[in-house]
Amino acid sequence: MYGVYTASKVEVIMMNKILDKVGSGGVWLAALSCTACFPALGSLASALGLSFLSHFEGIAVNTLLPLFAALALLVNSYNWYQHEHVVRGISSVIGPIAVLLTLYPLWQYHWSTYLFYFGITWMVFMSLLDVVKPVKEPVCKV
Repeated sequence: MYGVYTASKVEVIMMNKILDKVGSGGVWLAALSCTACFPALGSLASALGLSFLSHFEGIAVNTLLPLFAALALLVNSYNWYQHEHVVRGISSVIGPIAVLLTLYPLWQYHWSTYLFYFGITWMVFMSLLDVVKPVKEPVCKV
């Protein structure tokens, strides 16, 4: 039955929203720590007083960045499956896919940095859109 939420369904929805925000925030935090890889984000990290993150550059880029991007991709894919909203689902997985593509097969190209910037910006945009205008469950009209 559509439109009826049980306690466990509300908990799953809240957990998915939290995990989505953790994935997006983690990608940003890991990207801010790599000043050599992403110069624009390095400048932003310095301006925000987060230059101490550069000490963790290796672990952030090699481990945390793909981990958080994969987490965001999995959570958004699950939400897409649950809500069956095609446009919102495709839009929500574009960012993590762009980040993961940039990190692995497309790293050698000079335009891949722009794809990475697009991916992390799109992830934040979709996270904010999820807070401002969440996907509504379909209502059964009988």
